[in-house]
Amino acid sequence: MSDENSLAGRVKRYAKVGAVAGGFAARAAGNRMLGTAPDNAKNAADLQAALGGLKGPLMKVAQILSTLPDMLPDDYMAELAKLQAQAPAMGWSFVRRRMAGELGADWASRYSSFERQAAAAASLGQVHRAVGLDDQPLACKIQYPDMGSAVEADLTQLKMVFSLYKRYDKAIDPSNIHSELSERLREELDYKREARNMGLFRYIHDKEAAVHVPVSLPELSTARLLTMTWMEGTPLMQWLETDVAQRNQIATNMFRAWYVPLYYYGVLHGDPHLGNYTVADDCSLNLMDFGCIRVFRPEFIGAVIDLYHAIRDKDQALAVHAYETWGFQGLQKSVIDILNQWAEFLYAPLLQDRVMPIQETGGVSYGAGVAAKIHRELREIGGVMPPREFVLMDRAAIGLGSVFTHLRAEINWHRMFHELIDDFDVDVLAKRQAAALRKFDIPPSR
Repeated sequence: MSDENSLAGRVKRYAKVGAVAGGFAARAAGNRMLGTAPDNAKNAADLQAALGGLKGPLMKVAQILSTLPDMLPDDYMAELAKLQAQAPAMGWSFVRRRMAGELGADWASRYSSFERQAAAAASLGQVHRAVGLDDQPLACKIQYPDMGSAVEADLTQLKMVFSLYKRYDKAIDPSNIHSELSERLREELDYKREARNMGLFRYIHDKEAAVHVPVSLPELSTARLLTMTWMEGTPLMQWLETDVAQRNQIATNMFRAWYVPLYYYGVLHGDPHLGNYTVADDCSLNLMDFGCIRVFRPEFIGAVIDLYHAIRDKDQALAVHAYETWGFQGLQKSVIDILNQWAEFLYAPLLQDRVMPIQETGGVSYGAGVAAKIHRELREIGGVMPPREFVLMDRAAIGLGSVFTHLRAEINWHRMFHELIDDFDVDVLAKRQAAALRKFDIPPSR
């Protein structure tokens, strides 16, 4: 076992994060006493230094928070964005033990070949290339040791960090955010559940020729080992300088990969991290890593569309209905006005029936300027508690918007969106969702 995943290693890193959090709290208290402005750049750099070398749930959470611009100030976003998906891989001795523990001592005989070097290593596990006995190229996702205990310990640590944040900055109450992240992270540990999620997405994308989902192999999978078909592709960043037609096609495929499941089934792939998909030679998309999946109430999706109509038609009553359906409580006009600013930003490219970039000003930091303004205004009025469902919805919207901005894609977003929502019926969605979840034995998210 590597030092960072051993008990001693975890104690060391908790001490490191705890020391940073303690220093952060002391500086915040001093700022309040002296009436001086907080040094966000210093705090953010310290936080990134503490989290940057981590493997495990805290790294995962840090990556998620780095894509929620209304959760953290700009300096924090910039530092956390430096965290990479590629954590150091664990060695061959761990891999052999894990594989033997999951498939038995003769596990190697169940593959034609199995590469010792990890093809990818991330926060909760690492992936090895292999070949099946039928010569099928495979990907084997192996969970790191003791991750169940690690998740619970890290969530406790995160709760402490959030409590400090709440004392320092009243703009966003992170209580529901912690609840949502806790549930999703616990789900990610169950690779059998991820295999069922994978089956659900293959079913949803069955008619989407430009979106590919791997096939899981139950006979070579367990709760901590997921074997699936390997999909050839290259990272998105290698496509940023190709011609505009290719970049637009990739953006179109990504839009449908994320939003066909959402508007047709109320299901969202909640992690549009660059490591979770690759691009094939024909610009089609290989969608991977189905641990972080959110199932929304049909009424929640209906409210997403209601808010679009409310912003389009300047219908304040419909906007309030949408926010209340989502779970916002006790909304005052000042809060509604601020929330509408964020909604107007997110829906802006969908409202205009023309070819355009996802944002026409602001560079590649999608939404950061708008989010900073909203964050400041929320702090001035005493803050707000976002419903827990907002966490992954916001993450997906901002994550995808950032990708579309980097691609410099120019598309008629309005028409793509309307292709998905024009025939929307909440009762039809409810029936379709229930049938699909039942087919793959997936419970609704809380």
